[in-house]
Amino acid sequence: MSAYSKNYNPFDDDAEDEGSRDACDLPDGPSAPADRQQSLRQEVLRRAEATAASTSRSLSLMYESERVGVASSEELIRQRGVLERTEKMVDKMDQDLKTSQKHINSIKSVFGGLVNYFRSKPAETPPEQNGILAPQPNSRLKEAITTSKEQESKYQASHPNLRKLDDSDSIPGVASAAVSSDAYPKNPHLRAYHQKIDSNLDELSVGLGRLKDIALGMQMELEEQDDILDQLTTKVDKLGVNIKSTEKKVRQL
Repeated sequence: MSAYSKNYNPFDDDAEDEGSRDACDLPDGPSAPADRQQSLRQEVLRRAEATAASTSRSLSLMYESERVGVASSEELIRQRGVLERTEKMVDKMDQDLKTSQKHINSIKSVFGGLVNYFRSKPAETPPEQNGILAPQPNSRLKEAITTSKEQESKYQASHPNLRKLDDSDSIPGVASAAVSSDAYPKNPHLRAYHQKIDSNLDELSVGLGRLKDIALGMQMELEEQDDILDQLTTKVDKLGVNIKSTEKKVRQL
């Protein structure tokens, strides 16, 4: 026969042991409520400090992402300039090829040569200036880059490796005068943490809006460059056909 009854639960002993341990951990005596209250205050401060630090790290990552987005956008603009210059070179090659075809036709015909001799010369296109015109991106991307570059100083201030020693993150300060003190706790340290969290969240919201503008501007720029690539491909194919035709006429001379 078992020494325990049918209603015996072996886990009750563990629950009783844990309950006794918890009772031992709690302070006894007249100062027990005050000690528990002080412990709760410290826990609240610790969590507020951790939340403020987390939002500061998120803000730093946001600025880093924005800096990468601006650099990518500038590279897209440089790529647009390369495409536009390439298209102009293809147009110039096509114009030179047409002139060569006219000369070939005049060589094949004596009468055509005499006609071309007395014909007025075609107007020459003015030579391009030495300076290279800067490529013009779409207005949305240009505005987004300008707005983001204005935030570079804030990025440097929020970066952990570039943060000043007297930054307000290291030492909680007094509550800001712009915000009503009724909206925050009365404890000055906890109030400073809450204000820092709210400030970081507001700045994150604005920064994410700038990132969205950069992304939409880059999307629009890529779509426009796709159109330029399609035009360039068509012109290059046409130029290749004309070159083969000109080579064939030269061999027939």
